[in-house]
Amino acid sequence: MTLPHSPGSAGEPRRPQTMEVCRVEHRLEEEQSEQRQQSLHMGSSLQRRTFHSGEEEYQFSAADYSLAAALALTATSQMSGEAWLRRQVSSVELEERGQKRVGFDNGLEKTEIAFLQTRRLLRQRRDRKALQRRTEEKIREAKELRALCSGRGPWFWIPLRSHAVWEHTTVLLTCTVKASPPPQVTWYKNDMHIDPRLFPAGKYRIKNNYGLLTLEIRRCTTEDSATYTVMVKNAYGQASSYAKVLVRTYLGKEAGFDSELYKRAMFGPTVDFTSVLKPVFAREKDPFALSCSFSGDVEDVALVQWFQGGSLLRSSGRRQILNAHRQASVKVSCAYKEDEGFYTIHVPSPFGAREQSTYVFVRDAVAEKPGAPGSPLNVQCWNVNRDCLILTWTPPSDTRGSPITGYTIERCQGGSGDWVPCHKAPGGTCRCPIQGLVEGQSYQFRVRAINRAGSSVPSKASELVVMGELAEAQRKTEIPFDLGNKITVNRDDFEDFVTIPSAPTNVHAMEIRENYVVLGWEEPSPRGKAPLAYALEKSVIGSGTWEAIGSETPVKSPQFALLDLEKGKSYVFRVRAMNQYGMSDPSEPSEPIALGRQPATLPPPTQVQAFRDTKTSVSLTWDPVKGGPELLGYYIYSRKVGSSEWQTVNNKPIQDHRFTVPGLVTGKDYEFCVSSVSEAGVGEKSAATKPTRVKQALAPPSAPYDFTLLNCGRNDMVIGWKAPKRGGGGKILGYYLDQHDSDELDWHPVNQQPVPARVCKVSNLQEGHFYEFRARAANWAGVGELSAPSSLFECKEWTMPQPGPPYNVRASEVQASSLMLQWEPPLYTGAGPVTGFCISYQEEGSEQWKPVTPDPISGTHLRVSDLQPGKSYAFRVQAVNSAGLGQPSMPTDPVLLEDKPDARNIEVGVDEEGSIYLAFEAPEAPEPSEFQWSKDYKGPPDPQRVTIEDKADKSKIILKEPSLEDLGIYSVVVADADEDISASHTLTEEELDKLKKLSHEIKNPVIKLISGWNVEVLERGEVRLWLEVEKLSPAAELHLIFNEKEIFSSPSRKINFEREKGLVEVIIENLSEEDKGSYTAQLQDGKAKNQITLALVDDEFDKLLRKADAQRRDWKRKQGPYFEEFLQWKVTEDCQVLLTCKVTNTKKETCFQWFFQKKERPDAQFDPQTGAGRLYIKEFCKEDKGVYRAVVSDDRGEDDTILDLTSEALDAVFTELGRIAALSADPLKIQGTEEGIRIFSKVKYYNMDYMKTTWFHKEKRLESSDRVRAGTTLNEIWLHILDPKDSDKGKYILELAAGKEVRELSADLSGQAFDDALAEHQRLKAAAIIEKNRAKVVRGLPDVATIMEDKTLCLTCVISGDPTPEISWLKNDQPVAFLDRYRMEVKGTEVTITIQMVKSEDSGRYGVFVKNKYGSETGQVTISVFKHGEEPKELKKM
Repeated sequence: MTLPHSPGSAGEPRRPQTMEVCRVEHRLEEEQSEQRQQSLHMGSSLQRRTFHSGEEEYQFSAADYSLAAALALTATSQMSGEAWLRRQVSSVELEERGQKRVGFDNGLEKTEIAFLQTRRLLRQRRDRKALQRRTEEKIREAKELRALCSGRGPWFWIPLRSHAVWEHTTVLLTCTVKASPPPQVTWYKNDMHIDPRLFPAGKYRIKNNYGLLTLEIRRCTTEDSATYTVMVKNAYGQASSYAKVLVRTYLGKEAGFDSELYKRAMFGPTVDFTSVLKPVFAREKDPFALSCSFSGDVEDVALVQWFQGGSLLRSSGRRQILNAHRQASVKVSCAYKEDEGFYTIHVPSPFGAREQSTYVFVRDAVAEKPGAPGSPLNVQCWNVNRDCLILTWTPPSDTRGSPITGYTIERCQGGSGDWVPCHKAPGGTCRCPIQGLVEGQSYQFRVRAINRAGSSVPSKASELVVMGELAEAQRKTEIPFDLGNKITVNRDDFEDFVTIPSAPTNVHAMEIRENYVVLGWEEPSPRGKAPLAYALEKSVIGSGTWEAIGSETPVKSPQFALLDLEKGKSYVFRVRAMNQYGMSDPSEPSEPIALGRQPATLPPPTQVQAFRDTKTSVSLTWDPVKGGPELLGYYIYSRKVGSSEWQTVNNKPIQDHRFTVPGLVTGKDYEFCVSSVSEAGVGEKSAATKPTRVKQALAPPSAPYDFTLLNCGRNDMVIGWKAPKRGGGGKILGYYLDQHDSDELDWHPVNQQPVPARVCKVSNLQEGHFYEFRARAANWAGVGELSAPSSLFECKEWTMPQPGPPYNVRASEVQASSLMLQWEPPLYTGAGPVTGFCISYQEEGSEQWKPVTPDPISGTHLRVSDLQPGKSYAFRVQAVNSAGLGQPSMPTDPVLLEDKPDARNIEVGVDEEGSIYLAFEAPEAPEPSEFQWSKDYKGPPDPQRVTIEDKADKSKIILKEPSLEDLGIYSVVVADADEDISASHTLTEEELDKLKKLSHEIKNPVIKLISGWNVEVLERGEVRLWLEVEKLSPAAELHLIFNEKEIFSSPSRKINFEREKGLVEVIIENLSEEDKGSYTAQLQDGKAKNQITLALVDDEFDKLLRKADAQRRDWKRKQGPYFEEFLQWKVTEDCQVLLTCKVTNTKKETCFQWFFQKKERPDAQFDPQTGAGRLYIKEFCKEDKGVYRAVVSDDRGEDDTILDLTSEALDAVFTELGRIAALSADPLKIQGTEEGIRIFSKVKYYNMDYMKTTWFHKEKRLESSDRVRAGTTLNEIWLHILDPKDSDKGKYILELAAGKEVRELSADLSGQAFDDALAEHQRLKAAAIIEKNRAKVVRGLPDVATIMEDKTLCLTCVISGDPTPEISWLKNDQPVAFLDRYRMEVKGTEVTITIQMVKSEDSGRYGVFVKNKYGSETGQVTISVFKHGEEPKELKKM
């Protein structure tokens, strides 16, 4: 198409043509752009229709890339051209509008109309073509739709897409499938079919919504990483699509570019510390070391740096720094106080360096003399000149109780190692000038502190200094040039040649102290090139004269220390300069100068406050002292409450106004104070802080974890969880629980008030929904961290027969070889009651659970042992009922089996009031502490028997009335503690007896008895009564009471009381009946008392009397008959007690007699030939208890022997009888009885008081019950098993104990033995049943009955039998016909026969005959009828 235009000349305006061209080009550009967009639209539509399954990317062709490049180039050029054309068009339009306002010709208008018509025709043509294309497209799509709606195989319109997700999130795999008819859908994970029923509830959700297939995987774990495939199939074919799911574990707090995974991929692994730097407490002159390890390799170990107080540390002669790939350390071979401070390790990491700090404390070395102070520190040299310098140091923190009186300064020249004293400084200052040094020589200095006790060890030597002019460096100028070169210009090179120097200027006091003044001046100018020296003069104000100041060596430096000035006087000074050519004029006098006052120490800091920090540290803060440059830092002191002596915390002054004091004892109360440090010394201590107990600072607790479903109803759940690992140093007040329905977005709170227990019932839930829970713990510091969401729990009522999981499984009393495991029974018991628990353990690093015990246990606690020390184990518990094994509990956290060095035990003792107690102290327990006591692990002790007292971090159980009921295992656990704080103690009977004895002694103080009353018979027959107690004071008193009357020393009864030896002695000359009675010694020594009684009565007195008489008649005994062997007893094999004695020196007339309880026993035996006497006691019993005496006599004299078989001797006899009887017991025999099976043993003797029997079945002790009965007779021990069953089979053991002797007898009731006994039992049982049910005449019929004629005879008897027996009466063995006068009546078990009007022919032998299926019996009676007036025959016989 050609547009009208006229060429014109170049100079003519062509605005209309230009406008048309611009419009045409603009329109063409728009059409091209629309075509490109249309092509791109068609291309994208085509691309959408192209399907690639799996993770295949779309492959673009070469034409596609060419098109994209062309579009990019075109778009770039068009944009620039289009912008230019638009600017031209806008300008042309403006001009055209102006012409229209003034023009009269319509040619231009016609041209514009033609252009517009042409443009409209072009648009219509384009629209028709576009409409045609769209119609064709719709037709084609309709055809495709019809083809799709017809029967065809499945194909994926949108395939599965791979996902990479984080752990614990939900992933949704979706795809769109088209098929007719609808296909069957199957999902696979790594070619394994996915059946949601085989996985935890809610894990997988599969949906098919009209061809939109979804697979939802909830709470993904790393195990869910796999290839997932969906298979669709119908009658026309099948298709599949797959995608990969990668589940990544969180390695950082955030995802994306901030995640650890991204950081590791881009920058390498992050380095973290795997060990913690702990405070180090070293001692001066001793070595110390710091070390820590990292989680990964450091690429350049040279970048690992150590800092002390911000200064970089490097290896030196006494410091060695070792850096490896995963470990770094610094070792100091000889520690000084200057080494004290904060040490920081700096480890490079891709995203910021990792740092860790700790404090190193260097304590004072052991003093050379006791009481000498600690050494000074930080010895430094200042104002180093040609021949002098200023030395400063820091005073020590510990003066050992005596103030510092001065300091001794030592110097070492040139590194020779020879230290010589060079100066003494007073104790009020830590600054001193040093003069008389040699220019160019090097020096080192060290200082010793002095007090009344002596001198301290020397300080660390100062840095090596070289003596030289201080201003020499200022007179030199260095000018760098080229590469690394420099030009040095010295001002001395420009000095003029001067012969005699001019006078120095500006004479002034550089430093004024109490004992010295440092005078300074400026060099003369010009000074000349010759070396200068100076002469000083002084003048006392008002004197008018000048005096030269002498010096041992020439003064070469422009300063000098004046040490010999007098206090209270003012001086002026002037200086002369001199060189080799002469001396200058004096300088102008200085201002008046006098010695200063003694510097005062700085005041102590105020507002010193102590705060809890950790279990072993306390944080201190204070207001800083405004001391200016004089302040060197602060010293901190601490002491335990109750102690008067302060202990130094730091030996190097602290610059900051806060500090954390480590290394304290947990649970103890401490006080702290702070002193300011300056050159004047250590100031006064601040006011002591309030007592602060070393405890963990209170903080919000960490998050609970490990949520468990304990029970589930139709619309409610019972949720349990574990306590936070960090309780925040306080008691957990409760928990706040949130719930979340998986079908909802928001979380909802379960409770508004905190739940005190770790079990919560959640109600108003929807059945079939899945819920997850989270919780927060709260203490006095606030609400703690929010826990991670729990697993999804389905709200579906539990109906399984097995029990639910136990909960609150906890380990306590952890040691290297054992621990105590406790738990709570399940809330859901299933089909029946819980009968036991199975415990299993898992070693850390293993996936296998192993049983702890082979069989279930009945209790809810178990002491687990036989595990390997040093290893970590997890434990879980499962309940058992009649249906089987229930759900396992939530496993415990791994428990490390090791002995804790600071583990505490339960203390058992007696307090000052004499009460028996069990106490447990836990300084590391949270505050307030809750001590949970338990007895035998069955709950708290009985409050009626004990009193529990809790005080701070200590709990005590006090036994109210100690007895055998208090024996058992006492355990205690501290609740809400971050670590296991528990202990147990077994209170035995023996220990309780000792404690009771000690309690009695405390409640009733007595004089200690060493030896009670002793009775001795002396050589002449005197009787000596004596006792011994502890050493008594001279004021001790004795009152000797005899038969309730006080007695005193007499010739016949001497009393001796030796207080020094604690001896009480009574000597009776001739013991007689008058001396019979009780002797009581009443002793008193201050408040302590004691009363010891001796009863000389009855047999005791008789025995003593006889012994005394025998001693007096000893000479007669040897002439007449006497006992060679005294009475003694023994038990024979027949379990008889035999008493024996032997007499010698007898003759025919010798008489031998036995007495028991002073009564003669004629049944005793005596053999005159052998002199042996014997007395046999058969079936010895308590009636035989008493005193046995044998007497032998003749005309020459008499002798006797006594055997007392009472108390202990009687017990010994019975014990020996029991032992012999136990040895004589026959082997166990098995016998069937009508009640069951009887196991018995025959013994020759049995005494229940001294012989104990115990029966065991399968090593389990048997107790008497309804089915098992045990008993004894005099000669038999038996066990009766009633109604025996198969469970009664096994080995039976009878344990016979008599004293310390124990004998075991066993019998195996199984196999043939059991069968035989069971058969015998059944036979006897059947016989017993027959005998029981057999028809019998029980009672009622007499043997003979007499009656007079014409009387009525009535005979009644009682019968028994089951079934009811048949009854008939016999007369003379012939049946009785019950007619006329004979009648029989049966009422229950009573049978009555009545004979009316008896006659003589009714006499005879009658019998009642009873019979049933088990047997019969006849009861007989003889009836005698006598006539009127006659006597019965029986009466005649009488």
